[in-house]
Parts: sequence; structure tokens; C-alpha cells
Amino acid sequence: MDEMNRKRVEVLRKQYPPGCMVALVHMDDKFAPPAGTKGKVIHVDDIGSIHIAWEIGSTLGVIPGIDMVRKLDEEIPTK
Repeated sequence: MDEMNRKRVEVLRKQYPPGCMVALVHMDDKFAPPAGTKGKVIHVDDIGSIHIAWEIGSTLGVIPGIDMVRKLDEEIPTK
């Protein structure tokens, strides 16, 4: 892993620590939970995928830059 990717993963791990609550905004996956589904972050892996335990029982991971979640204490960006 190059230094740029390592730093990106470190930032994601600080932004989405285990146990923080998120809501799904968009996921590009046919097995995705519906938008608005809440979940708890399990961990961020070494390639930057955010693994989430969704309230519907799924543990499907989110890929930053393709999928979008928001922490429950944050606003959805409008621009």
C-alpha cells in the first residue's frame, strides 16, 4: 500500500471509528439496504472499505467514493 492510500485509510478510521452510528445515503449494490437504513460501524479495513452492521441484519461494506453514508450527527452535504 502506498503512503497516500495509508493516510486515506487512517483518516477514514478516525472519521468512522468502531461503534459510530451511520445512515445509508446511497449504495451502488443490488443487495444494498434501503436509503436511510441505520447501522453501526464495525471497522475500516486496510483498503478503506467501511464495514457496517446494518439494523436489518446485513453487514455489507461501504466503499467511499462509490457509496455514501453519513454519521448520524452530521448533515448530508448539499453541494
